[in-house]
Amino acid sequence: MPPDSGALAPRHARLMAAASELGVDVDDAAADRLLAYLDLLQRWNATYNLTAVRDPDRMLTQHLVDCLAVIGPLRRQLGSAASPRVLDVGSGGGLPGIVIALLCPGVDVCCVDTVGKKAAFIQQVATSLKLPNLRTRHARVEKLTDGAFDVVTSRAFASLADFTALTRHHLGNHGVWLAMKGKDPADERAALPADINVFHVEPLSVPGMEAERCLVWMRPGPSL
Repeated sequence: MPPDSGALAPRHARLMAAASELGVDVDDAAADRLLAYLDLLQRWNATYNLTAVRDPDRMLTQHLVDCLAVIGPLRRQLGSAASPRVLDVGSGGGLPGIVIALLCPGVDVCCVDTVGKKAAFIQQVATSLKLPNLRTRHARVEKLTDGAFDVVTSRAFASLADFTALTRHHLGNHGVWLAMKGKDPADERAALPADINVFHVEPLSVPGMEAERCLVWMRPGPSL
């Protein structure tokens, strides 16, 4: 059953306002597709428990807008790279991978998760929203054989040490890790091996969220 248009109108306005505040270009068509993804997430969540957040308005802020905040920094990192590739590890319901695929059509996005129903959901989103740049893998990331990526990202997947250890072989020659975190994980950063360089901890201000958010950018090599 399609989402109620009366309910969608205020969410559309909130999404557009958040995008504007974040400085991310989102046109009406892209906003509609993001909300269509939100509707699919809500409907599948009733059966498959893809996320603990059940209320669609909270989903909008805590999932869509939170991931929207990554788009500007990601575009800055990728710059003019030819055929850039992003790996989203422990993608769950497709966050942030699906949001990246929707708003960055020139980026090849691969979402990997060990839970089959979550991988199946992401594939359904790719089919329903016609996203040829979105792929999904039902696998352990350390067993993945999809080659090298420009950015390897995660959201609530693991500690920084585990995240980098499990995915290091997926980084391209100039690849970086992008970990979405709450407050600056100083203890996790301190536990990283000496050959991992945290070159930037980028604070985020997510519209509608009071909780602290940040991006931890890392690359192989000693800290400077």
